[in-house]
Amino acid sequence: MAKIKTGIIGTGNIGSDLLMKVLKSDVLECSIFAGHNPESEGIHRAEKMGIPTTIESIHYIEKHPDCCDIVFDATSAKVHKYNAPILKKLGKYTIDLTPAHVGKFCIPAINQRDALNCSNVNMITCGGQAAIPIACALQSVSKVEYLEIVATIASKSAGIGTRNNIDEFTQTTKEAIVELTGIKQAKAIIVLNPAEPPITMHNTVYALMDKPDMVKIEEAVEEMSGRIKKYVPVYCIVLGPIYENSRVTIGIEVVGSGDYLPPYAGNLDIITCAAVETAEQFAMERSTK
Repeated sequence: MAKIKTGIIGTGNIGSDLLMKVLKSDVLECSIFAGHNPESEGIHRAEKMGIPTTIESIHYIEKHPDCCDIVFDATSAKVHKYNAPILKKLGKYTIDLTPAHVGKFCIPAINQRDALNCSNVNMITCGGQAAIPIACALQSVSKVEYLEIVATIASKSAGIGTRNNIDEFTQTTKEAIVELTGIKQAKAIIVLNPAEPPITMHNTVYALMDKPDMVKIEEAVEEMSGRIKKYVPVYCIVLGPIYENSRVTIGIEVVGSGDYLPPYAGNLDIITCAAVETAEQFAMERSTK
């Protein structure tokens, strides 16, 4: 099949990692790498690789609507709210990697089929991609009264975009937990750890449950972990499930694949992996129509 053209808006760490993953794809190609800063390191790197670039950001795609069919938005929550209606008008399948929550929440292991039928999908947050599938697994076998997820990431892996979107991170992740799992009471927390050497991304899931069937929980968690590993190479359950004092605790580690970012930046890698998986599935579905 012919490769589907994609555009990437945002030339920072996430955009650059997306570019490397798209270049490895058998079904996607990057036809435009768009930013706004002419001094962007990402722009200069892409130019050296022979990738078409622009500093006109979204406005380049407005002027050249045929340049791509899929758009990855790796800017910020505020910027995506500006970009979204433009991309909708242009008829682009948009994959939003910011916590803007304009489009439908998408986690490939949970609801990819539904997301392929929407024009704008939101990849939630790194913590959401890592922990919400496990929350779904718990809820599928025993009622969860309250859920809390704590995402702990290396401070070095949190750029200006992440830091500017901390409030959106916690709110959007909480909203996604409620919507995708049906758990009504939930909280999301992010911790930036300045340790040297940088720590690998860890997520802890705490679920308040009354007399859960731990055998079924272990089976459900293992099955869900297997789904995620199909598109996130190093996703590991490193603790539990453990049941104590009416609470189930599960620890998750995500190691980056090292395409562009260092391995400790699993928080960024998991969201780009999920975005590219979604784009590839959209491309393959389109090729069969």
